Amino acid sequence: MTGPIAPARALKRPEFIALMAMMAATVAFSIDAMLPGLPHIAQSLTPEAPNRAQLIITAFLLGLGLGTFVSGPLSDSFGRKRVILGGAAIYITGAALAMIAPSLETLLAARAIQGIGAAAFRIVSIAIIRDLYAGRDMARLMSFVMMVFALTPAMAPLLGAGVIAVAGWRGVFGAFILFATLLSLWMALRLPEPLPREARGPFRAAPLRAALREVLAHPVTRTAIAVQMLCMTTLFTSLSMVQPMFDEVFHRADSFPYWFFLMALIAGSGSFLNSRLVMRLGMERMVRAALTAQILLSLAAIALWQIGLPPDAQFGVFVIWQTSVFFQAGLTLGNLNALAMAPMGAIAGMAASVTGAIATVGSVVIAIPIGLQFNGTPMPAHLGVLGAVLAGYALMHRLKTRMIETV
Repeated sequence: MTGPIAPARALKRPEFIALMAMMAATVAFSIDAMLPGLPHIAQSLTPEAPNRAQLIITAFLLGLGLGTFVSGPLSDSFGRKRVILGGAAIYITGAALAMIAPSLETLLAARAIQGIGAAAFRIVSIAIIRDLYAGRDMARLMSFVMMVFALTPAMAPLLGAGVIAVAGWRGVFGAFILFATLLSLWMALRLPEPLPREARGPFRAAPLRAALREVLAHPVTRTAIAVQMLCMTTLFTSLSMVQPMFDEVFHRADSFPYWFFLMALIAGSGSFLNSRLVMRLGMERMVRAALTAQILLSLAAIALWQIGLPPDAQFGVFVIWQTSVFFQAGLTLGNLNALAMAPMGAIAGMAASVTGAIATVGSVVIAIPIGLQFNGTPMPAHLGVLGAVLAGYALMHRLKTRMIETV
């Protein structure tokens, strides 16, 4: 066997999937493990303005988006493994600074650094998958990766709460350091370099600008990026409000990690369902079906809240709706990644960076003002998600047309 795929294929598929999935899980773990710590951080670093503690989620996501722009191109030039290991070093540095941060401002800066490092795990792992797989086979493998991405939030708040109980909220950053160190060692020792030297290009501004233009000029890739951004908006919008909803609306803050575990665990089956159906139905049809279901569920949740159900019934409706948002991510994000990356095999690293960066930064920009509208009810979350999926559904019709035109 010859060519760029030969070395990485030496790693057996189950272990390869597990390794790529854990890299993708780094982002979810870094976000959701912090959720139980928000009240503790607020009390410790910003008691006069406790809502500012939520900025540690935003700071990480913004750092993630910035790091996403460069991690893919760097891996196209210097190799996948070297860039992942460099990103791990940055991630660990950010976590160490956060562990000793004396102020919220220092903590936010450290979280942004941590996010920049996490981008290497997230983006370069996608480029590695694209190095080895394409089309529906890639979408199927991405579904398994996204399954772990969806399951990680189930465990992360429980793990975060456990660490906080033993070592305080700063101990969570020690857990991040341990996780990144073990993951880096696993990859360094077990994964052969997927991109040989002869397949790498020079890291210069002109080729990068040309690759950027190629990514943004392709109508299928461009539209898939936009839909991915909207689907990520639903995820970040619900994440920004889910703990305040449990605390201030339903008065269930103490049981939040357990409910979050249940919701994420059920939602994880969305990626499994996608892996079983995508080979038969296709990526585009799966995404449209998921968005249609989310539109209907959001409309139903809005109507039921307006009716004024008893508190326990209202809580049940919210849990079902929140679970559906997580479930939708499992049916859309992996497929949209595959759709965006499919025409970009020659510049996989740059394509992974552009798609991930635009989708992440754009979704954060949209989700922040929606989250700030929280008013003690779930209506801002319901309306924000509904608007995003309606726009995504409209774009999917355009994507279908463009796919037909490019055939």
